[in-house]
Amino acid sequence: MNNLVLSAACGIDPNLIEFFLKSLRKFFNGKIHFLIGKNDNKTKELLAAYDGEYTEINVHKFDVQIKRYYFYLKILEENNFKNILICDSRDIYFQSNPFDFNYKGEINFFLEGEKIKNCQFNTNWFLKAYGKQEFNKIGENIICCSGTTIGTHNGMKEYLNLMIKNSQEKKYRKRLKYLLTFRRDKDGRGVDQAYANYIAHNNLVKNSILYNNETGPVATVYHLKRINFNKKSELTNSLNKPYAIVHQYDKRWEEFSEKVNIIKKNLGINF
Repeated sequence: MNNLVLSAACGIDPNLIEFFLKSLRKFFNGKIHFLIGKNDNKTKELLAAYDGEYTEINVHKFDVQIKRYYFYLKILEENNFKNILICDSRDIYFQSNPFDFNYKGEINFFLEGEKIKNCQFNTNWFLKAYGKQEFNKIGENIICCSGTTIGTHNGMKEYLNLMIKNSQEKKYRKRLKYLLTFRRDKDGRGVDQAYANYIAHNNLVKNSILYNNETGPVATVYHLKRINFNKKSELTNSLNKPYAIVHQYDKRWEEFSEKVNIIKKNLGINF
């Protein structure tokens, strides 16, 4: 039974998608499936070149971050996989096979290394979705990143159903000027972070595990305290082991640019 990497890349720079795909295919020969827009022709070509599949969706680019969970669930309901990674695409590259780790949970969450209450973005998303009472219960917890989640087939389906349920019942409360003019409030685009944190920190998925940003297999770089590279230009954790997944490297570009360019050169990617 195949493992699956699921991502979305609607309207995203194909050069960033090539880095994602080429670094992943260096280590992983399982299924790759992307959600893309009808005009993402270069991404379609890249997916074909790297033996990836895609589903073409007609969703506004500001809504993809929430709507992707509906499409992910449909794919899992129509197919059967051993383990699934759902992840962002624009700001991720791989240093090893993301499934070659002894994951303990049916769902495995990855923490960012900072408290929810200390991040203005996560604070806003959670307050606007769940209100102050729920925020006060959860604000001391470490941020869980919705951009990388790994689970078994059944565990991931359970998680996706919960993400969809929360997105329907706890919609982001838009600012008044957007309510009055029936416009999207762009500040709400990342509200799936609030749903993921609510689910993770309330243990709503049976047998879920949270992994530390400093010692786990996934580096969520924005709040990462220690940036250290080995001689192969691989980002390593505090145990001096290379992370399998590097996420949000663009948020610390000054520290990552040289190493990323070395990796791209080794992969044969023009930049």
